[in-house]
Amino acid sequence: MTTAPGEPISTSDRPGFETRQIHSGELDEGSFGARITPIYLTNAFRFDSFQQATERFAGTDGGQSYSRNHNPTNDVAERRIADLEGGTGAVAVGSGAAAITSVILGLASAGEHFVSMASIYSGTRTLFTRTFGRLGIEVDFVWEPLVEEAWEALIRPTTKAIYVETIPNPKSDLVDFRVIRRVAERHGIPIVVDNTVATPYLFRPLEHGADIVVHSGSKFLTGQGAIISGLVVDGGRFDWAGSSRRYPLLTDRPASGAPSFLERYGPSHAFEQYLRIAVVNDIGPALSPFNAFLLQQGMETLSLRMERHVSNAQAIAEWLESRPEVESVDHAGLPSSPSHAIALRDFGGRAGSVLAVTVAGGRAGAEVFLDRLELFSRMTNIGDVRSMALHPASTTHLTFPDAVRERLGIHPGLIRLSVGLETVADLIADLAAGLDAVAEAGFAAASADAGAGVDTAGVDA
Repeated sequence: MTTAPGEPISTSDRPGFETRQIHSGELDEGSFGARITPIYLTNAFRFDSFQQATERFAGTDGGQSYSRNHNPTNDVAERRIADLEGGTGAVAVGSGAAAITSVILGLASAGEHFVSMASIYSGTRTLFTRTFGRLGIEVDFVWEPLVEEAWEALIRPTTKAIYVETIPNPKSDLVDFRVIRRVAERHGIPIVVDNTVATPYLFRPLEHGADIVVHSGSKFLTGQGAIISGLVVDGGRFDWAGSSRRYPLLTDRPASGAPSFLERYGPSHAFEQYLRIAVVNDIGPALSPFNAFLLQQGMETLSLRMERHVSNAQAIAEWLESRPEVESVDHAGLPSSPSHAIALRDFGGRAGSVLAVTVAGGRAGAEVFLDRLELFSRMTNIGDVRSMALHPASTTHLTFPDAVRERLGIHPGLIRLSVGLETVADLIADLAAGLDAVAEAGFAAASADAGAGVDTAGVDA
């Protein structure tokens, strides 16, 4: 992977995932020979000449001008996630919400529409209904995402995108990408996928027909819970000009004699560059170069961390099913999950490390359980090396109408767990103390032996 100083290190020969997560996208820094990507903590960059400034603002020179849309440190994180996801380019922004917002604003305008699966992160659902609704961009939610006709029934002439999560938070109710792809291809609509919980180590949506991938880099990609960041990856394959839907900001010329984004950058990079220049630059959700540095540092250990995340979560999910104080466990890695067949087929059985456990006693049981925990932190994040627990019905889903919460399966006794990297026996001991407290309070599951007979052979707990 030898290259000239100042040029991105190439991984075009496609070495292994672990090699790429460490090396892909980094610069061979020539000034001082620094091995680690420097933090370019500057808001703007000098131009060599009058002509260079003109060319950079015209888009014919792709160099740096202002850190709101381009920074050398951020570039490394962008190139790395694009490589790991199998995309043609990426744009880094200030948060996962900023990534989703930028994509939807890039695809739809007031009076237009998109379709989303219903079981998504609560903050994303609020963004879709509250903020985009105020801007005149409508959304419909699919409550039966495995049923092709349920998606088909909501497609309109103004529908500009289909939105899904690979591993929905917190219910782990997976979608069938074959179904989504058929609907999208039939109507010429791009598929946008939030791959935060799966990460490209467990699942790469672009290989399953997706067109655009978003991440909250604050979670598993970074891993240490210290920063906020977001990423958008362009698959570079969607036919913007050939679609029956119009995407005029990509395909139309902005002025007489000026090329469109599609003409200038081609289908491989048109959306990435349009997003960077005409959306992110305009609304300004810039990512700090310091946060970008920690983001790309975090990606260097992604595979190692995800292996432990997944193994810990699987062991805990299986153990929880055996406890009489537990009413249900939502984790696609369990044979009891309705999503288990999809987890086996598309994820190799590795269904991430965010799961939901519903304890006996409803909200009162959940309160007793949570307040007894010591190793699990009570907080509203996922994807940290530290394990975390939260009661969605009284926090993230607090403002949802009761009927919506019930339909989403966010029951009063449901606890979301984000399983970290601690010794799994210690995590189980902490959860056992919480469940013992539930039993001591006199709460018991409707069917105390519901988890009996779960095969935990081979689970290293």
